[in-house]
Amino acid sequence: MAAHMRRRLRRGATTTAVAAAAVAALAASQAPAATLSEGSAGGDPQAAGEDTASAGNDGAATGNSPYYTDLPPLVTPDRPGSSSNLPAAGRAEAGIPATILAAYKQAEWTVATTDPTCRLPWQLLAAIGKVESGQARGGRVDADGTASPRILGPALNGQGFALIKDTDGGAYDGDAVHDRAVGPMQFIPSTWASWGQDANGDGRKDPNNIYDAALAAGRYLCANDRDLAVSADLDKAVLSYNRSTEYLNTVRSWFSYYQRGTHEVPDGAGTLPTTPSTPLPTLPGPRPGSGPSVTPSPKPSPSKPGGKPSPSPSKPGGGSTSPTPAPKPPTPPTGEPTPPAETFGSLENAGTGPLRATAGAAFDERVSVRARNALGAPLAKAPVTFTVTGDTGTLFAGGKKTVVVRTGADGTATAPELRAGEKAGEFTVTATAGIGRPRTLTYAATVTARQADAVARTDDKELVAVSGEKFTDAVTVRATYKDAAAPGVAVTATMVKDRLGVIDNDKGPYFEDEAGKPVRTLTGLTTDADGKLRLPDIHADGEAGTYLLRLTTEGGGSVVVELTVKAPAETAPEEPASPKAPKATGTPQAVKP
Repeated sequence: MAAHMRRRLRRGATTTAVAAAAVAALAASQAPAATLSEGSAGGDPQAAGEDTASAGNDGAATGNSPYYTDLPPLVTPDRPGSSSNLPAAGRAEAGIPATILAAYKQAEWTVATTDPTCRLPWQLLAAIGKVESGQARGGRVDADGTASPRILGPALNGQGFALIKDTDGGAYDGDAVHDRAVGPMQFIPSTWASWGQDANGDGRKDPNNIYDAALAAGRYLCANDRDLAVSADLDKAVLSYNRSTEYLNTVRSWFSYYQRGTHEVPDGAGTLPTTPSTPLPTLPGPRPGSGPSVTPSPKPSPSKPGGKPSPSPSKPGGGSTSPTPAPKPPTPPTGEPTPPAETFGSLENAGTGPLRATAGAAFDERVSVRARNALGAPLAKAPVTFTVTGDTGTLFAGGKKTVVVRTGADGTATAPELRAGEKAGEFTVTATAGIGRPRTLTYAATVTARQADAVARTDDKELVAVSGEKFTDAVTVRATYKDAAAPGVAVTATMVKDRLGVIDNDKGPYFEDEAGKPVRTLTGLTTDADGKLRLPDIHADGEAGTYLLRLTTEGGGSVVVELTVKAPAETAPEEPASPKAPKATGTPQAVKP
């Protein structure tokens, strides 16, 4: 019996009842499995230098392609070296090539993040991958996970298979006349067009890439709100992949086998399947996609009038039980799954120019990106998150650092206007889109200090001070930019020897710092809301003369102010007093002749 169970089931050669019995026996038996010798009948079929799986009939993900019918060995799998009694066949069959296993687990994780209610187990993907392509022909994939050479099924030309005329112009399967099942998970091109994924982030949806194909299979199996932890939903999912109860039983057997244990083996070291299933002719029946016809279990016939009812089997210890109903066959899918939303292929700059603005001003440019699908077409209604990162105080309109914008019909999304903060410096704007492996674009942006292209005194009073004193009139200037007041503009004041400000002056008038020490250059001065600036007090030292004060602004404005220092007024010496004639006293005496 065990030897019989090890023989591969063939579609049309084994009845559904026998297949079900085989699965039941597989689950219950622990008998050793015979090791298949190399070169067993069948082998890995090839055509035109490309390995081929098989193809089948209507409306399923694989076009009901033929599949490999090998059953797992009737032993519990285990890791190498953990059981001295484990047959070699069990170890080999339980091994899954490293890249293939990684792709299944990544697909399980990705689906869990986007559709957690599906509860997709990676072991189900492994079971389907085993049946469809022998785990990509034992893990014959390149460093990126792409099958090399491609895995193609036979042309679905109606000769032993379904008749499916070309739907992709040969883009995926190289056949511009009829479709073929493609890749490790054996999607037909028309199904891949709706369900293809880019799981490895290379910007392409490639059915020959195990990462892309595994994620596409996972999403397909989860369609129609299925919960794959529920047996009935899992059956529906598998039947939607290939509409055959025998196929379901074969996948179920591998699923159960991998659930009991598996391990990683090097790429290219996996075991190869031997014989594909026998294709069925295309038969008239339900419309494509309606599922296989299932013969219901016969109902018990009523007893004849007057006859005695058949006795019911008794429970141990007495009592009766109702007859055990015949197991119901899996419920076929009710229709084609709804295709998922398109996935990202790329995110590109949609013409955003240099991002530069003066502090406090709006940026002339707005960040714009374009999303494309894996085929390069614009991707509409995709959410794009724009984020400002940096300490310049720059924000989007409305005072937000993060905004979400959906792409339009042309695939573009444009962020709101940016308004520069008050601090000069650099920052970045990041655009992110996509789930699982998000696409990201980063734009550098610069905030420059406020500018003034002109600065001038607000009056024309002569600025004069006596040596050793301070100037009685303060210096007041007004900065403008394009003839308008320039508030918040930085101004530098420096005592210079020439009007161009090439040589600083270390003598003459000076300012005082906070400690009261003389300084001849002041920085950090800023114009007020009207663009005006009143300089601190200016002191004159001991030397008289004419000196120059130069004021410059961000943006190129400058003005030179003359400062005059005079020596203190000298005091005139006192003149000696003139001799005065003595006053006559007494009575003048007359002079005698």
